[in-house]
Amino acid sequence: MKQPILSFLFLTLVSLGHGQSKIPDKGAILSDKDFKFLEILTKTIIDSSRIYPGERITDQMGTNNTGGILVKPGGRGSYPAFWIRDYAMSLESGFISGEEQRHMLLLTASTQADRTWLTKNGAMVPLGAIADHIRMDDGLPIYFPGTYSFEEQGTPEFGRTPPYGDQFFFIHMARYYVATTQDLSILDKEINGMSLMDRLEIAFNVPPSRLDNHIVTTTDYFRGIDFGFRDVMTITGDLCYPSILKFKAALELSELFEKQNNQEKAEKYTVIANKIKEALPLVFMDERGMLKASNGKGSQADVWSTALAVYYEILDREANERTSRFLAQAYVNGHLSYKGNIRHILTTDDFSASSAWEFSLAQKNTYQNGAYWGTPTGWVCYAIAKTNYKLAQGLAKEYIDDLRQNDFRKGKEYGAPYECFHPSGHKQNPLYMTTVSCPLPALRNITRP
Repeated sequence: MKQPILSFLFLTLVSLGHGQSKIPDKGAILSDKDFKFLEILTKTIIDSSRIYPGERITDQMGTNNTGGILVKPGGRGSYPAFWIRDYAMSLESGFISGEEQRHMLLLTASTQADRTWLTKNGAMVPLGAIADHIRMDDGLPIYFPGTYSFEEQGTPEFGRTPPYGDQFFFIHMARYYVATTQDLSILDKEINGMSLMDRLEIAFNVPPSRLDNHIVTTTDYFRGIDFGFRDVMTITGDLCYPSILKFKAALELSELFEKQNNQEKAEKYTVIANKIKEALPLVFMDERGMLKASNGKGSQADVWSTALAVYYEILDREANERTSRFLAQAYVNGHLSYKGNIRHILTTDDFSASSAWEFSLAQKNTYQNGAYWGTPTGWVCYAIAKTNYKLAQGLAKEYIDDLRQNDFRKGKEYGAPYECFHPSGHKQNPLYMTTVSCPLPALRNITRP
């Protein structure tokens, strides 16, 4: 039987008082009741996303033969493989055990590209690349979105090189495992003849970057996906979202080298993080306080990048406040969210009448091209709370209310948390993990200014 996985974070939550109305009024971003609801729902969704050894999710994908538990992006039959990105983004929920973490970390390391090679479709997999997702039946790495086939991966619409974010998420997986288990020895563990620490460092240097400021960059002719939650978009030039992930990964590498008493390397990656932090607003920020996704194709104000930069404390105080005030007003004006879920692009910033993004494989107001997602809600609440705590409470409450209304546990016709949805009726992928696993830790981290 599937045993419940208890979270150490679950046991350390501080009670901050019950709200007496729709919006909590005693300091917490959510009432105790709403936090408890979100925690239980998140734990339930993660449990439903587990693929146990020998378990079969769909007939086409076979059984889990990797030798340990995998966590896929959601429950039921969607996304029947191990996605590095969704898993890594869910770790801070606190509901994934050390044993489970170790298996998925070592599996990811074992499928890291050990040489540079070309796919049959003409894409390049560079030495050190981390898979986009890993098949559970044979453990083969799929480095590109859009397919489960090892042979057919790497078609031009999904880039000529693997997405840039997964390398940095790999580092996050290792850092989080070490931080929560205190197992420093894993960093020296050899996987296919190379230590995990060396693999982390090689992965960090895979995404192409500017020589001066370390900002991740790409070109029209040799493009990689900037971040997997918009892998059906074409975004080129200097790239904001993966640069934010690189900033975080640099700090995490510095922390790991510090634990190994390697001060020279620790300082090296601190310097890289600081250079990225300094460059991000200079390269990407518009006059409103929004960060653009890039300075090439798809150069549009990006809500996800902007909110995450505030959440990671990248911006200075003045920029934080300007950004916070702008997002708060966009929320009040109805341009930012729907039922507590967040668009990639504000409705006022759509590229055209036919597309939110400049270049998209998805129709407007579907999927990543204008639908609303719960994944970034916690970051947006965190950003708005910098200057308007009450509005942040309201956004968080809308998010919880929708989860309650459409909770999949109410019956087969319900499916929340969905991956995304739109007022038109578009919705997809019920029981989606990051819709709850990302907001939960972010909402826990919000305190009244």
